[in-house]
Amino acid sequence: MTWQPGRLPDQTGRTVVVTGGNAGLGYFTAEQLVSAGAHVVLAARDQNRADAAVRSLRGVVPAASVDTLPLDLSSLASVREAGDRLGDYDRLDGLVLNAGITSGPRRRELTADGHETTFQTNYLGHFALAALAWPALVRTPGSRVVGLGSLSTSLVRLDPDDLQTAGRYDFFRAYALAKHATAGFTLELDRRARLAGAPVSAVLAHPGWALDGLSAFRPGVMEPTPFEKLRDVAYVAGAQGKNRGAAPIVRALLDPEVVGGEYVGPEFLVKGRPVLQQPTASSATPEFGGRLWAMSEDWAGVEFRP
Repeated sequence: MTWQPGRLPDQTGRTVVVTGGNAGLGYFTAEQLVSAGAHVVLAARDQNRADAAVRSLRGVVPAASVDTLPLDLSSLASVREAGDRLGDYDRLDGLVLNAGITSGPRRRELTADGHETTFQTNYLGHFALAALAWPALVRTPGSRVVGLGSLSTSLVRLDPDDLQTAGRYDFFRAYALAKHATAGFTLELDRRARLAGAPVSAVLAHPGWALDGLSAFRPGVMEPTPFEKLRDVAYVAGAQGKNRGAAPIVRALLDPEVVGGEYVGPEFLVKGRPVLQQPTASSATPEFGGRLWAMSEDWAGVEFRP
């Protein structure tokens, strides 16, 4: 079957949580899901921005079924509160681990929990959230976790001994190592779920090069300035808007022909229709996945045994 992003299968009755669903890729992922009939929960740190996203979703899809959930991934206390609520859901068909920092400080900073800020926000908080939400995922046969990979993992070498950049910090390295961790965790989660016979799969996705200036306008959510549009149109041959960047995420979540452990991204790497691709080899190995899992349980203070 040829996947058609503009003709999604009916999702009526299904519940999906999208972290960072109030903006950017997360918002457009949510918009595509509610357009297919899913009930979407926007897990977001800023309630005002989450409310703006809800208004925008209902402006595009008047019958949109949508809710919000407070979540600050840079605070493990906030993650525990949100995760406990998700774990009590009667059903949870999908968990999209989208939220993250895409630009950050020039100097290394730590969260109140003592972890490098980008690593905790982009990866470690998601590990803990998935662990706490696991009971609801297991209660829902066919549920799926989608982790967001990145092209940055092909540009920055994996360093399992320095994932939190204590040895050498620059923001792009911190971002890429957090994405290596996200890829390693997502693929390891699928391996462990299969081994346990759990009715849950995990799939990796990446959006290519998705820019604000090429994105569809959404009042209060995505409002590219004239400068951003002018700047980003110069890259149109090698980039796409975030509305199109969301398509691989949605396919990774919904396509029944995509199986756990696979990787979905744009056809031409930076843009294009969503197709199957290969993850960066170093972060896809079971050896890294197992080591990362043990470290993550220790760092997050959460036991995760699928």
